[in-house]
Amino acid sequence: MNSPCPAPGPAAPNPAAADARPAIERTAHCTDMAQVRARIDALDDILVPLLVERGGYMTQAARIKATQEQVRDEDRIAFIVARVRERALAEGGQPDLIEAIYRSMMEAYIAYEHREFERLRAPSAAGAAAGHAQG
Repeated sequence: MNSPCPAPGPAAPNPAAADARPAIERTAHCTDMAQVRARIDALDDILVPLLVERGGYMTQAARIKATQEQVRDEDRIAFIVARVRERALAEGGQPDLIEAIYRSMMEAYIAYEHREFERLRAPSAAGAAAGHAQG
């Protein structure tokens, strides 16, 4: 049995954000591209599981929403964009860059949610086979 979905808590504090230094000043100093790529790969290893988890919530949203029209929620998109721009500033990042990344990511997740909406409502292969056997 799945546990209930708790309300998300506040974002984890980032001690580096308190000094509002630009992100470049808070990254490890790399002297060659191999080091840069290793750091990026390590970040990707953190990001990918989080993106997979986010996708799981998109599947839940597709299950909960009653119509395809509810999948794209412009008010929610505007809220998320404003929120991540604010977070980017607080982290010493580039709000325009973060917004562009999030808009692209949200479009991909919206397309995914549309597919999930259809998949979750499609007759199962077993159900379709049973219907043919009876008919």
